Amino acid sequence: MSLKQNCQKVYNLNFKEGSKTSAIWAYLCLMSLLRFVFLFALIIAAAIGIKLVYFYAPYEVGQPIDSLNHVKVYYNGSTDNILERNVTTDNYNLGLQYQCVEFVKRYYYEHLHHKMPDSYGNAKDFFNATLNDGELNKQRGLIQYSNPSKQLPAINDILILDASRTNKFGHVAIVSAVEDGYVEVVQQNAGKYATTRDIYKIVQIDGKWKIDNSRVLGWLHLAE
Repeated sequence: MSLKQNCQKVYNLNFKEGSKTSAIWAYLCLMSLLRFVFLFALIIAAAIGIKLVYFYAPYEVGQPIDSLNHVKVYYNGSTDNILERNVTTDNYNLGLQYQCVEFVKRYYYEHLHHKMPDSYGNAKDFFNATLNDGELNKQRGLIQYSNPSKQLPAINDILILDASRTNKFGHVAIVSAVEDGYVEVVQQNAGKYATTRDIYKIVQIDGKWKIDNSRVLGWLHLAE
């Protein structure tokens, strides 16, 4: 019997029937009330526990958590966290620590010895929508391929993702593996609890390669 039903029964006994058993029903009503309070307390305690776990950071900001070809990926906490601008000894701008762009440009600088002519801009700005598939992106000094493209993504390419509801700046990552049906990327600052590696399904449609994700704008490739 529910709390409401128990209490209604007490009301009927006390004010309508005048029964001596009203004390028993009053006891049952009280027990139902206590049970309700206890369950409510458990829900609150669980909610507080979940909140504490949610706000617990698994790493320290600036802690290395992965690497690709000896180029480290650093933990950044929340995606909007910014420390300071990372500039090389020869005054090349790598970006804001530890955003996704900073890792991508640091990877190209350290591993591929490439400097982008334009070293500024948000992640989504790496993709120039005015270019045709396979044209040179002069701002980045890289060949740009659209999604879908005639050219399959290759290891070391920069995958570019458009803005989303929760991320107005977009996202970039480095292609670390290309296998039959999927590509793997390594990324920095994907989110407080996101992984440093992600996998995207890729399919071939009408002679073009398409990464099956609506946010993927395309990829950039360093010509040999």
